[in-house]
Amino acid sequence: MYHTWMRYFTPSPVHHRLGLVCLGVGLQHGTLPTVGPRTLGHHVAIVVSAGRGWFTGPDGRRRTVTAPALLWLTPGVPHHYGADPETGWDESFVDFTGAAADTYTELGYITPDDPVVPLADTGPARAAVGRIARAARRGNPLLEVETSAAVHELLVVLRRARAEADADGDPVLQALARDAFLPLSVAEHAARHGMTPAGLRTAVRRGAGCSPKDYLLGIRLGRAKELLAGTELPVAAVARRVGYDDPAYFSRLFTRRVGTAPVRFRDRQGRSVPGGWSTQIPDPDNPPLVGGRNG
Repeated sequence: MYHTWMRYFTPSPVHHRLGLVCLGVGLQHGTLPTVGPRTLGHHVAIVVSAGRGWFTGPDGRRRTVTAPALLWLTPGVPHHYGADPETGWDESFVDFTGAAADTYTELGYITPDDPVVPLADTGPARAAVGRIARAARRGNPLLEVETSAAVHELLVVLRRARAEADADGDPVLQALARDAFLPLSVAEHAARHGMTPAGLRTAVRRGAGCSPKDYLLGIRLGRAKELLAGTELPVAAVARRVGYDDPAYFSRLFTRRVGTAPVRFRDRQGRSVPGGWSTQIPDPDNPPLVGGRNG
């Protein structure tokens, strides 16, 4: 016995230029029919929130699926899966396609080589799928754009849930983030953490979807922007604080990656706004108010 609700639609060529488009959404629970073997021409994210089952990929190996979990179905890859006939499972799924899916895959948000992914919690993912389902109502004039935006959101939510499945987080990324402002090469970072440069590259690519150099650079430039926008520190001092002893090199690097020189970036931030710089993250349930009082 099972229950199912699903809806499919066909975005126009113009909507495909959004980068990601939603092709379908569904919610199912119970002892669902076995799916496949089959091969699709688009992506599907299946969030299993309760129950258990199995999944078989192109290697023929049968893997156990235990909720909470995520199944990735990717274009051109044969797959075969089903819920345990004794327990069944609860699933929500989203079919999607688009050029941006390749970028999300390169960044590690979509993992074709690891199609069965344990999750910490499926609540946020189910909420994101629910927003897609509500947007999929018949006659919604914003359907294609609204569901496209929600697919982007779903991929971010799933990436966060995957990271949180390990309660301690990724130790390699944590260590790199902690040491990001030290004037060290990638090889020196690797040696500092008892790894070879190749091992560090593999670990960072798996955890962050980029090279160690780009991961460190992103942290350094993000902090440099904060210092430029929120302090009066000279550019040379900002450079030293984020790990660059040569201010000229820092300025060239900043200009190339950000698209504007550090001084011009600072001038564009409008630092004459009254107030002060804070490192405290605002409470989303009680945000600071302009001209008002919190609480």
